[in-house]
Amino acid sequence: MEANEAQELKEQAEHGEQDKSLRPVAFTMSVVAVLVAVTTVLGHRTHTEAILNQNKATDQWNYYQAHKIRANETALAADLLSVVTVTDKDAQKKIAKSYADHEAKWADDLKDEQAKAEALELNVEKAEARADRFDLAEALLEIGLVITSVTLLTRTRLYWYVGLAFAAAGIASALSVLLFH
Repeated sequence: MEANEAQELKEQAEHGEQDKSLRPVAFTMSVVAVLVAVTTVLGHRTHTEAILNQNKATDQWNYYQAHKIRANETALAADLLSVVTVTDKDAQKKIAKSYADHEAKWADDLKDEQAKAEALELNVEKAEARADRFDLAEALLEIGLVITSVTLLTRTRLYWYVGLAFAAAGIASALSVLLFH
């Protein structure tokens, strides 16, 4: 065996030892990459949920507004009926009572419709808050992944620890979504 070959084998052995010491870094990167993917999917689903809830809330407010318009038109018709002279007083009273009954019913309905719309808006706010947490988690996990990957280039463990800190913050942000129920 020549001296060059011996030196080359020694260098390959040292390189192999370095690669083994970086296995935990590579494994960490794989785990963080999976967490980024999961967090991204959960964030997208939560944004979709917020949009769907907003559509439901908008529909509910439109329903409320239609009832409100109908109630106002009935009140105007009742007011007009009270100032118009009608030859058949019994028919006028019957119509006026019918309008009053509708107004009372719609007043209760309006309260219910408003409560439903406000509840749907609250669902939108909760979904948006959860989506914001997932977005923050995704960003922190991605930062952690990139910083951790610098360890492979520099062979400096400090980057791995900093990357782990960012990843831990991302995991904490994702788990904080559980507080929004």
